[in-house]
Amino acid sequence: MNKHISHDRNDESPQAKARWFQSLTIAQRMDYLCEITDLALENNPKIAELKHDQSTSKRIQILTLP
Repeated sequence: MNKHISHDRNDESPQAKARWFQSLTIAQRMDYLCEITDLALENNPKIAELKHDQSTSKRIQILTLP
């Protein structure tokens, strides 16, 4: 895992985060997944029991600025 401190906002972009994640080995990615899952379950133990919300209209509306 690449451990360094950066104060550059570009390191927080989705592309930078994707590059960081891709730099991990499969084992490191799985460890990260387990850590995030444990964190979510620790903060909300009933999260696994929740059902997925479904859209009421089942259609997508795209809005554009004039």
